[in-house]
Amino acid sequence: MKGVLLSGGTGSRLRPITHTGPKQLVPVANKPVLEYAIEDLKEAGITEIGVVLGNKGRDEIQELLGDGSEYGVDITYIIQGNPLGLAHAAGCAREFVGEDDFVMYLGDNILKSGITELVESFEAGNYGAGIALQEVGNPQAFGIADVDEQGSVTELIEKPDNPPTNLALIGMYVFSPAVFDAIEDLEPSWRGELEITDAIQSLLGAGSEIDSHIVTGWWKDTGKPEDLLEANRLVLEDLELNTAGVVEDGAETDGRIELADSSVIEGGAVVRGPVSIAEHTTIKSGTYVGPYTSIGANSTLEDVHIENSVVIGDSEITANVRIVDSLLGRNANIESADGLLPEGHRLVVGENSQVKL
Repeated sequence: MKGVLLSGGTGSRLRPITHTGPKQLVPVANKPVLEYAIEDLKEAGITEIGVVLGNKGRDEIQELLGDGSEYGVDITYIIQGNPLGLAHAAGCAREFVGEDDFVMYLGDNILKSGITELVESFEAGNYGAGIALQEVGNPQAFGIADVDEQGSVTELIEKPDNPPTNLALIGMYVFSPAVFDAIEDLEPSWRGELEITDAIQSLLGAGSEIDSHIVTGWWKDTGKPEDLLEANRLVLEDLELNTAGVVEDGAETDGRIELADSSVIEGGAVVRGPVSIAEHTTIKSGTYVGPYTSIGANSTLEDVHIENSVVIGDSEITANVRIVDSLLGRNANIESADGLLPEGHRLVVGENSQVKL
């Protein structure tokens, strides 16, 4: 079995963070989201992976993943170009997949429990496709599956007004090569895209059985800032965190703290885990870093109170303010305005930013 990892898209819901890079490389617990997907595929025994690239962020993704050898996998790059739908992205991988079954994994998703059970369930039967599902509280906002008592899918409905179940498709699929013929026969939806739900529905109509696997652990689509922060919290709750750097005398630390060996928590600083602090970062005296915070590499924090936030890296935060529930992009600098006249907030706010003062 092969893996097809979708890494295109424009990342519009994460702007302005994604104005300068692809959404799949935004870090959760100081690791790019895409790496979690690679690890899940490898854990499921899938080491031949086709990474589908769009028009944005190709170079950055290829620079990170390389040929895959660093991760113990073999990566082939597939160019989709314009994002014309999930089914179109899958169709672009036809030559790579050949006659093999394959997992299709959306690269901005994170699963607590991985995809091994999804793969094993598919392999145990004679299915045209397998889909990962999770119970959601707002099924009207998702593609929804109706399933029979054996767990086979009977119908897929995109964002139904009256959903028959609350089982949502969450972006992980297993397919037989038969899906490629179904994709070739698709017409674009009202969104102008080739929908993967239509391709699966076509397989159903042709008599293929569709397997379902209900995911019981957490799942997050990291496409929006609030979801990325939630994913950061969930991952930090589960990770084993290792303090390898320097914690100076007089520093106050509590809970699980990941501190890179080149980073320092100075005396007079307070850090309460779970927290992840990446390479070449200094937490200076007077700083409070609270739970569920990730601080990226090459950063300096001084006098600030920050918690439940993600600092992507290369940042200097020295304002004596309280920062919570925030996503701070690379090269963000937050300084004190004390003594500056006239008094007031001084902001450079990018397109699609969110600011609460």
